[in-house]
Amino acid sequence: MAEPYYLVSLLLLLPLSVLFVLYLIVRPKPVQIPIKNRHVFITGGSSGIGLALAHLCAQNGADVTLLARELKKLEEARDSIELATGRGVRILSADVRDYAAVKRAVDASPPIDVLVCNQGVFVPQELEDQDLEEIKFMIDVNLTGCFHLIKAALPGMKKNRAQLGPASIALMSSQAGQVGIYGYTAYSASKFGLKGLAEALQHEVIAHNIHVSLIFPPDTETPGAVEEMKRRPQLTSIIAASSGWMSADGVAKKALRGIQSGAFIVPCNFEGVLLSVATAGLSPQRSFLWAFLEVIGMGFMRLVGLFFQWNWFGSIRKWHMEKKKMNKQ
Repeated sequence: MAEPYYLVSLLLLLPLSVLFVLYLIVRPKPVQIPIKNRHVFITGGSSGIGLALAHLCAQNGADVTLLARELKKLEEARDSIELATGRGVRILSADVRDYAAVKRAVDASPPIDVLVCNQGVFVPQELEDQDLEEIKFMIDVNLTGCFHLIKAALPGMKKNRAQLGPASIALMSSQAGQVGIYGYTAYSASKFGLKGLAEALQHEVIAHNIHVSLIFPPDTETPGAVEEMKRRPQLTSIIAASSGWMSADGVAKKALRGIQSGAFIVPCNFEGVLLSVATAGLSPQRSFLWAFLEVIGMGFMRLVGLFFQWNWFGSIRKWHMEKKKMNKQ
């Protein structure tokens, strides 16, 4: 008669034991990164997610600097933030592909407490048809640009960090940086690269109390997205339809919350949470509760992922079959 009670006790003890072990081993430890009265440096800050995040940071009392290429858009962004919040905003014009220009911009700013590498370009097209210069442009802006910004900012971010408190480096990736999608070959490559950069960088800067966040927004309602849709392959739209759109303000709120909590992986919607569990791999995790979700959920999410791939490859096959029929007519 005691056997059922023994089994129930064992079933309860096992997850509690896993939770306890995760509590002991999860690294880095939880941290809170303040925003008020601290210098937040945002690239790609003249529109879209960057502008929404700049508004949010200024509303929370941050000292904001925006960097982008077009001075006119920067001036409009500055004026909108100052009008809405009453706080002054610095603007700097530079191309993130140019390290010397980036370094001059960073050196002209106060020491950075929170660096948000938000710049990004996206031109969807099949690899065979896409111009090599266009591919290089995406990689140079989305990936190499982050190297330029971080390398320029790190010396100043490290100074007096013990007195200034924890700092953050946030990289704006994409759900296309978690899973490859038809028509996103070059873009996904540039965004997948950010994960390797972020994981290794966190090891290098943790001793200086600098914490890395990797943000994964879905399709977002921005001016850039309007241009993207003009060239987006039809098959890309069919496959990507499973993920909903978010507003730039919605992404900014999720991003800021993740940055402030020092989270390494920052999903922005429910599908993003599922993708984050499925692709966690060897990424750092501060929360032992989230780590528990990853441990128990990863196997199930692999199954879900295989169903997604089944659906996507089915859509690809159906689309090509219909295309062949149309060509024969």
